[in-house]
Amino acid sequence: MKRSMKYTTLAAAATFAMGGSAFAGSLEDPIVEPVMTAPVVVADMGGNWTGFYTGLQLGYADADGQGALDGDNGSYGFHAGYDYDFGKFVLGGELDYDKTDIDLGGAATIDSVARAKIKGGYDLGNTLVYATGGYALADTSGGDEDGAFYGIGMSYKVSEQYTVGAELLEHRFTDLGGTAGNDLDATTFTVRGSYRF
Repeated sequence: MKRSMKYTTLAAAATFAMGGSAFAGSLEDPIVEPVMTAPVVVADMGGNWTGFYTGLQLGYADADGQGALDGDNGSYGFHAGYDYDFGKFVLGGELDYDKTDIDLGGAATIDSVARAKIKGGYDLGNTLVYATGGYALADTSGGDEDGAFYGIGMSYKVSEQYTVGAELLEHRFTDLGGTAGNDLDATTFTVRGSYRF
């Protein structure tokens, strides 16, 4: 009886030892390494137009009024403003000044035009397209004339600091010299270069 119990104990110990090594063998199964993939990059087509800017412009102005009050000439000037980029929509304000010498049929001359602008546009990355409008003040040989203007423009980033662009503006001055119905329309086209801060 003792001998069969001894064999039973040995058999149980051998079974346990073999089972233990079987379990231990399962720990040596190959470990699956995680698969690394390239990160997905979502392209951001928007640029960053937030900030102050200043620059110069060169252009052409054409004025049409009542009777002989017509004339055209070149113009040059400077501008300064601030834009805020909300993501795809850009809102801004600008002051600009154009020097010119437009002879209005011998009756008067336009010597300069100053403008206070608001701008709203769409951020296309390196390109900004916008609409603009506001208040215009023309310095003429007959005195200062108040008016309004509206137009469109475009700016392109040559680098983070430098932009080039163009604007087409339509102006309306009413009752020139205090004369009712004596109105003047003026169209300006300018090319612009700006430095952004």
